[in-house]
Amino acid sequence: MSYLLNSNDILQTIQMIDQQHLDVRTITMGLSLLDCADPDLSVCCRRIYDKICKRAARLVETGTQIEKEFGIPIVNRRISVTPIALAAAACKTDTYVPIAQALDRAAAEVGVNFIGGFSALVQKGSARSDEILMRSVPEALAVTERVCASINVGSTKAGINMDAVAESGRIVKKTAELTADRDGLGCSKLVIFCNAVEDNPFMAGAFHGPGEPECVINVGVSGPGVIHHALEECIGQRFDVVAETIKRTAFKVTRMGQLVAQEASRRLDVPFGIVDLSLAPTPAVGDSVARILEAMGLECCGTHGTTAALALLNDAVKKGGVMASSHVGGLSGAFIPVSEDEGMIAAAESGCLTLEKLEAMTCVCSVGLDMIAVPGDTSAETISAIIADEAAIGMINNKTTACRLIPAPGKTVGDTVHIGGLFGDAPVMAVNPASSEAFIRRGGRIPAPIHSLRN
Repeated sequence: MSYLLNSNDILQTIQMIDQQHLDVRTITMGLSLLDCADPDLSVCCRRIYDKICKRAARLVETGTQIEKEFGIPIVNRRISVTPIALAAAACKTDTYVPIAQALDRAAAEVGVNFIGGFSALVQKGSARSDEILMRSVPEALAVTERVCASINVGSTKAGINMDAVAESGRIVKKTAELTADRDGLGCSKLVIFCNAVEDNPFMAGAFHGPGEPECVINVGVSGPGVIHHALEECIGQRFDVVAETIKRTAFKVTRMGQLVAQEASRRLDVPFGIVDLSLAPTPAVGDSVARILEAMGLECCGTHGTTAALALLNDAVKKGGVMASSHVGGLSGAFIPVSEDEGMIAAAESGCLTLEKLEAMTCVCSVGLDMIAVPGDTSAETISAIIADEAAIGMINNKTTACRLIPAPGKTVGDTVHIGGLFGDAPVMAVNPASSEAFIRRGGRIPAPIHSLRN
């Protein structure tokens, strides 16, 4: 690729990797499990385990080789699979927990960090297999280490399935209770979506959509530190300059991701899918989306102007990425997971960043209310109502939104949930004390918006 021959670009990329936390956050193999279906649960589990172990046997090794040869850090190797509510629909069983355990064993065998796809798509209603999946989620996440789950409760085309929203609140609560000895850690592996995408390489919401190929390689890149460093060179400049600076930087980051994706695709003999150019932060200092927003002139992330700054950032990242690759997909933009971003953590601890402000920010970012700890006594109905609000933002704005909430057992506002690793630490944030119980108990479906009628 000719762009790699430019010595200045090479030097800049080396500096980004060495000093500014640039990395490939994940190489994710998407894998269809539809051909693993069988009425016998044990047969289905065996087929799933065998297929994952066979197809992903060289995934970790290949990522390590690319990392060494190109000098590009690759943080995670992951797998996403067909939503289990689809793959296991033929099974004559009332629980999919054994399938989650099979996924976990396979993930451990091939050495990946996480495996996503213990999922159900219920935006318009639920089939028997969806209901079994949702009932199985709390126990599945409690007894496995690497399995991630998701539920899609709404879409712009279908509206919002409020029965699924109500059930999701109960699922989140039960998952927290079953992992109470770990501060509700199970909830960090559970995402409730509206407008979920089929090619997302990032956990915990990744699954291999039914419209995807048999097997595919998707790559997620991340460079909040790179963007922040670039903005230090345009302090006091007009927003036009800020946007152009972010676009140029996102272009370079995406090019690096495409190189890794295509190389992994070639070596594994698996089709290249997409590059997801999301700015996914980590708890490390210098790798924060919040600090990017503050570099634009905000005293603290969460103050007035934060939503506008995030809108500029998200749009400029997408524009730069789309120019760099013909196959940009996934979520692609800016993530705002509180526990995974040291700047967000600091802003939340200071009281400047509130749950209400985060909700406003989700109107213009790439996901939603992500990795947010709330008091352990928060009711299932309140959690469902928070999910409903996020789903409404996604539905009306024709964008992906999601909730990854942790009602931390035994903890209240001012406490901290210690998760560790890339998940970081989450300050427990206050929720509105007024009840939403009667609202959630209505059930039914919130109709799709008028602009969904595009045929």
